[in-house]
Amino acid sequence: MIGVTATPYELVRSVETADLDERAHVNNVIYLRWVQDAAAAHWDVLAPAGARDELAWVALRHEIDYHSPAVLHDEVAVRTWVGVAHGLTFERFTEIRRKADGRLLASARTLWCPVDARTGKPQRVSAEVRARCSVPASDGDRYG
Repeated sequence: MIGVTATPYELVRSVETADLDERAHVNNVIYLRWVQDAAAAHWDVLAPAGARDELAWVALRHEIDYHSPAVLHDEVAVRTWVGVAHGLTFERFTEIRRKADGRLLASARTLWCPVDARTGKPQRVSAEVRARCSVPASDGDRYG
């Protein structure tokens, strides 16, 4: 059984004028912001009591593939789920789809490191946090 950690979390965003680049498409920086917003919101849901005060996450790597542009007034679903953890590296996947037609706009894989919220130093996590924020290697090495 994969458990609750494999359950995707979803945010909905509407494309605004400030999100656009010179080609009237959503700027790549906005996609990254959505990836980070979804990860943070998902952590708020997954975090055991007290963990948010003690533990923070820093991004080690973002890989984003752009499939199709989003444009002004598009409503998009930003769907994220956890992947595999190796040591202090935790994997997370995100898909961004246009709600009107379900078209995949972007997909991302991000590697995160847990850090002590006070010192910023890498920190090992409890078994409970590890279980909530990662999946076994055989289940997490895939998209969706």
